[in-house]
Amino acid sequence: MTTIYDVPQNELVERVAAKLKTNSKITPPDWAAFAKTGVSRERPPMRSDWWQVRSAAVLLKIYKKGPIGVSKLRTYYGSKKNRGVKPEIFKKGSGNVIRKVLQQLDAAGYTKKAEIGVHKGRVLTKEGKLFLESVSKDLKANPTVKVRKVIVVEQKAPKVDVASKDKRRDASIPKQSKKGED
Repeated sequence: MTTIYDVPQNELVERVAAKLKTNSKITPPDWAAFAKTGVSRERPPMRSDWWQVRSAAVLLKIYKKGPIGVSKLRTYYGSKKNRGVKPEIFKKGSGNVIRKVLQQLDAAGYTKKAEIGVHKGRVLTKEGKLFLESVSKDLKANPTVKVRKVIVVEQKAPKVDVASKDKRRDASIPKQSKKGED
């Protein structure tokens, strides 16, 4: 049995996001093109499919952490805010983005609200768990191979002989004498 822990997490998020693009219930709202993902960000995301990537990442986080709510997910997706010359402080991520993603995942049938003991929040449904495990099984069977060209240039430092340091000196520059020796 292949679980999501058996495959690289970054590649799994990308594959799940690609599958979520085909789902008609997971679509970015009209305002998503202009929205930042938190107050600590200066600009909106550059990727055109960032909504599906965030949805995939939230889905994996729900799989791993059990019942989890908007507040804890906001903390997870937060970052430090640049305040100029003042020290940076931590700010939570956008609650509206996470809330809408969770609502869309609920509508798609991947998550549902639940209470387990004292913990409240979203948990995966059977369909959501089967979806993630099928994508991870497919990824393990057909891994994506990314080849990076690494160019290693070996440069050997020249050996410096301390005794011959004066010999290498340019002959056109006269040696400076100490004061009073003239």
